[in-house]
Amino acid sequence: MKIHCKIGIAQISPRLGDVAANLSIYEQHIARAQEEGVDLLVFPELSLTGYHLRDMVATVAMREDAAEITRLKELSRTIPFIAGLVEESADFRFYNTALYLSDGDIQHVHRKVYLPTYGMFDEQRYYARGDRIRAFETPFGRVATLVCEDLWHPSTAYIAALDQALMIICPSSSPLRGIADDKEQDENARYWESINRAYAETFGVFVIYANRVGFEDGVGFWGGSEIIDPFGQCLAKGQYYDEDFVTAEISLDAVRRKRIAAPLLRDEDIDLTINELMRIRGRRE
Repeated sequence: MKIHCKIGIAQISPRLGDVAANLSIYEQHIARAQEEGVDLLVFPELSLTGYHLRDMVATVAMREDAAEITRLKELSRTIPFIAGLVEESADFRFYNTALYLSDGDIQHVHRKVYLPTYGMFDEQRYYARGDRIRAFETPFGRVATLVCEDLWHPSTAYIAALDQALMIICPSSSPLRGIADDKEQDENARYWESINRAYAETFGVFVIYANRVGFEDGVGFWGGSEIIDPFGQCLAKGQYYDEDFVTAEISLDAVRRKRIAAPLLRDEDIDLTINELMRIRGRRE
């Protein structure tokens, strides 16, 4: 396991429904990441397809044997990366998916678990829900991927940390909402930055938040990607509202130091949690 590594975030503006153009953007940023010595590159949620797809979901969805997936596998021989796309399963379901690719193959698949249906969001109309959260092994230790809304639910970060994740990576397509005249950031940005730091410190993990920019159907995305260490310190921050390429050197020794100083995960009583959740579920039934 590499104790020291360089993380990169490609804060891009994908083109809605134009997979070929977005794949070209991927290629450019992967080449740049390789030149800059990045060990792991993260792309935003649905950045290979665009976000507000609606009825285009079935058109841009990809099975594992798709030519675009084959190209992603080829690119992963140069550098590991996380891609965001619409996945089509063998039974013709569509998922908002984050793929971790390395060494010429897909090493991990995370299907978005929590699909928002409030405000401007209508994801459950078009996508099936994922049904699992798993940490997975990488050369940089165990990692968990959570897609956007997933991370707004505290249980997901909790599960990832208990599954021994040292790093939580969150590809996102977070829109502008509630911007104030006297502030640079909008309300979404303020909330994301708050929970990213809270989760990092509470669970003693690195939080890698990769948000997109640009506009789709009149909706803007605020960017502001960031890399947070286990002490809640921001190691690197992307620009608001503009494309950016964000990098930071991280050391997993920071996880060790944080968990020695605050051994919350060591002391966590999983049986207590399970028992109380079973009690609550029974009450609901």
